Order: sequence, then C-alpha cells, then structure tokens
Amino acid sequence: MIGLEEGNMRWRLVLASGSPRRRDLLREAGLSFQINSPDVEELKPGAEPPRQLCLSNAELKANAVARQDPFSTIIAADTIVTLGGQVFGKPVDLEEAAGNLRILRGRVHEVMTGVVIYHDAVMSKFVGTSYVKFRNFSDGVIEEYLSKVPVLDKAGGYAIQDHGDLLVEKIEGDYDNIVGLPVSLVLDQLAKIGFPPPTPPKMK
Repeated sequence: MIGLEEGNMRWRLVLASGSPRRRDLLREAGLSFQINSPDVEELKPGAEPPRQLCLSNAELKANAVARQDPFSTIIAADTIVTLGGQVFGKPVDLEEAAGNLRILRGRVHEVMTGVVIYHDAVMSKFVGTSYVKFRNFSDGVIEEYLSKVPVLDKAGGYAIQDHGDLLVEKIEGDYDNIVGLPVSLVLDQLAKIGFPPPTPPKMK
C-alpha cells in the first residue's frame, strides 16, 4: 500500500478517479496515492444546480470508495462546464462536442470542480471555479480541434491542456482547476486535517 507514516498513524491517500489529468496533477504536487475509480451512476446535467451537481457527483464517488476503504483519506472530484446555468457534461459523440463548442465560442463560461475529501468518516466539500473566454473561432477550427483531441471523456468537449490555444482567448482563476482539480485548494484542505506535507517534486 502506497502511503505515508507519521508515528503509529498510517496515512493512505486514494484518488477516487480514473482521470489521468487528476492523477498527473497530484503527482506533480508531490503526493503519493493509490487510484480507485468507482463505478457509480453520476447525476445528469440539469438534475441539480451546477455547483451542487459537481459536489453531489464527487460525493457519490467518495462514498463508493469509502465503503470499500473507510480508513484511507479519499479525494473525489467532478468537473463541469457551465454557461448561463446550462451544464455541459461529457459529450456522447463528436456531433454533440461540436455543438457545445459552437455555443461556447466567443463567450465566457465557468469551469467548476466539486471536490470531496473523506477522512475519519468526515467529508470536507468545496468547489473550485475558474473562468474561460473562448475565441470567436470558425467551424473549421472546431473541426480541426476535434480531429486532434479526443474529447468524449472531457466536460464541455475540450481540454485546455491539449491544443487549447486553438479555442481559448484568456482565463481567470486556477488553471489546474480547468484541467480537472484545484490542487492548491486540495493541499490546503489536506493540511487542515493534518495530512503530512507532500514531497516536493524533483527538479528536472
């Protein structure tokens, strides 16, 4: 079991997500952890207001892993894209992805990541919010982007870290949150519950 020890207490960190983006963000922050991607049926866009929706879905994931492993510290997250109260989840196909990008182009949308940290049978919940302004790009750019980036597993049908320059004019807020996890907020909360500080990543 990968973890950290402090005295007689064993700190085991579990990421309740199969997202390679969240995995990489935590590793870059210097954390050691295991991955347990729960098979849960998430609430669909429109089931709840955007902020509550991403928190509820994160809590579903945290609960599923906590039932299997109640003694670990668990990080669960859910990221959504929202504009004017409408939530853009993971597109079912490229046609829906293209439609999402047409709606979002030239406008400012919010990226919200709901995070739940489970520790000692207590759940801490918070939401990271960032703002993204898209360029007023053409349908040709949409076609080019979708030919370069696999988007069906990404909220809103895009990934800022993959050829994001084609779509994005500017951002406000935490870039990591747009990628999929507000790492600074996660580290702050881990520190509050007494989790040992991460090992600084080695310089290349």
